[in-house]
Amino acid sequence: MLGGGGLIAANVYASAAEGWGQEASGSGPVPTAGAATIDCPDVGTRLTSVPDGARGEVDRELALLDEQIAVAYRQFQETPQAERQDPGFTGGALMDPLKEKRAATIGRIADAIDRAGDRPQGLDELAECTLRPADDRSGDGTDGGGGQDGAAQEQNGGGQDQNGGGPAQGSGQGGNGPVASDYQDITTVQPGAQSPPRTADASRGSFTSSCGVNAEGLFNSDNVIVAPGVSNGAHHFHDYIGNQANSAFASDEDLAGADTSCVDKGDKSSYYWPVLRLQNGTRERDADAPGGGTEGNAGQIVTPRQVTLTFVGNPREKVTAMPRLLRIITGDAKAFVNGPANANASWSCTGFEDRQVKDKYPLCPAGSDVVRTFAFQGCWDGRNIDSANHRTHVAFAGADGGCPAGFRAIPQLVQRIVYDVDAPSLADGGRAVPLFAVDSFPEQLHKPVTDHGDFINVFDEGLMGEMVDCINTGGTCGADAAPAPSEEPSEPPASSAAPTAGAGAEPEPGGTAGEQSAEPPADAPATEPADTGAPAVSGTTAPRVYASASPGGTASAAAPGGADAEDGTPTTGPAPAGTAVAAEAGDASATGGTEPQAVEGGLADTGARLWPAALGAALVIAGFVVLRRTGRRA
Repeated sequence: MLGGGGLIAANVYASAAEGWGQEASGSGPVPTAGAATIDCPDVGTRLTSVPDGARGEVDRELALLDEQIAVAYRQFQETPQAERQDPGFTGGALMDPLKEKRAATIGRIADAIDRAGDRPQGLDELAECTLRPADDRSGDGTDGGGGQDGAAQEQNGGGQDQNGGGPAQGSGQGGNGPVASDYQDITTVQPGAQSPPRTADASRGSFTSSCGVNAEGLFNSDNVIVAPGVSNGAHHFHDYIGNQANSAFASDEDLAGADTSCVDKGDKSSYYWPVLRLQNGTRERDADAPGGGTEGNAGQIVTPRQVTLTFVGNPREKVTAMPRLLRIITGDAKAFVNGPANANASWSCTGFEDRQVKDKYPLCPAGSDVVRTFAFQGCWDGRNIDSANHRTHVAFAGADGGCPAGFRAIPQLVQRIVYDVDAPSLADGGRAVPLFAVDSFPEQLHKPVTDHGDFINVFDEGLMGEMVDCINTGGTCGADAAPAPSEEPSEPPASSAAPTAGAGAEPEPGGTAGEQSAEPPADAPATEPADTGAPAVSGTTAPRVYASASPGGTASAAAPGGADAEDGTPTTGPAPAGTAVAAEAGDASATGGTEPQAVEGGLADTGARLWPAALGAALVIAGFVVLRRTGRRA
């Protein structure tokens, strides 16, 4: 009976820990593991329409909201453990002042929009934040205690807070993650689904741009797309390749006139993503700087071994050229508290790229490298180079490969980043082999689900035309071009993530065929995203510019006749009823066909792995029968 009950409990726990976490709809936050954090509504994602005249002010105020959360989280993290348990501290000293600051900032956002258009409704409700307690899975009732999560303790302080006040709130060198439960043995992940079949009108070609690996070390903690004109707007460091002028203060003219690290100098596009760090005690140059060590982003920055930038076609139609200065963000830097509706992280290992995990870092076997893949949106609304929440002007194709109504297919960027890092030693908290993690907003705890990529198109029009012709005619073009994959997932598949079996477990020598895929060519993209076929917008229609204001000046001019309202549909949340504020993220019921960025696993995935619980139930029943018969004999 005891053995059967144990099997049931273990299997139900493992199943509950799989996938994205809290809700099947993907609208809830991912459960906390090993640390508490501050959970605030993301105002930026709720703003689906902001008049051009208010964009600069709104962007600055949104960046201030991020700064307020970072300061409150730092205050919480530096407070001794005993004081954290005091409701007076968490309320009166921490959360109440944060709510007041946010309410004032949100009020200024509403005023700015009101002066240039219609005042948004419902923003006031977004001021209040909550303190999410740790999802303690170690069994000892403390943040970052013993057991699996507690194994990954802070290395440079004996698992203590910086002020010596008690156990570290999280783990890792920065004290706010990662923890052991953030890792997944890649050999336990099931292969993903295939992409939609191609039609006769498919654009089968590919175009590769070679822009290096950022060996020169171009980093900053800005984000010119989300927070133009705001220093440290990202609160974490980015790797940059391509355009060499990218900072928060770079204007469109600065980007157009900059140097590029790309082999083909006609590609001055900016490609950037959060840096990956080893939690090995190294003090980088940002150790005492905002965005770096002062916000929990600590350790050695790892230079990728390889970065591949491949633009692929569409399984149902020909692609059209991207507009110059198109901005695309894929993934969600705040997915840990926002929930995975817009998450698009994808992690794997060389030799296992048919297996992708979205909310875990991969533990790769010896000789296999860590792979991050970003499949960017491949559908464009035909009008805007950006949107108020930086999402509604682009979209992913649906399961059948078709773009949402009103969107057209564009070359889809598939970005593959390879790192030569070893699977960390989880049993000793990464002391023997260090933990690795991406930079994040401090309150996001370095969770892998928060991974994201950014792209600004600064291709010369002539080179963009060559790309489109090559992709539409089925060619393989560009610097160091490799053939496009034939049948790969349109987006990296969401895989259920069972608890880690061990650090870097080797595949069984006698494994069955198909358990481990052959390693792809070194410069071949890991995935071929599916886009496609919505009614095309007339090619003679000039794109309407809807861009963030240049840091030092006005927003880019709109095409004649452009209105402020967007035609595109939000990737998350239903369209607002007469307001600029969308409903809760993750509700796609009224999105008009635009899908969330994350694709979640089904119930069948989990049910297929519930056989230990069934065996446990049989043992429990058998135990009752034996016990009853024994009682009768007695």
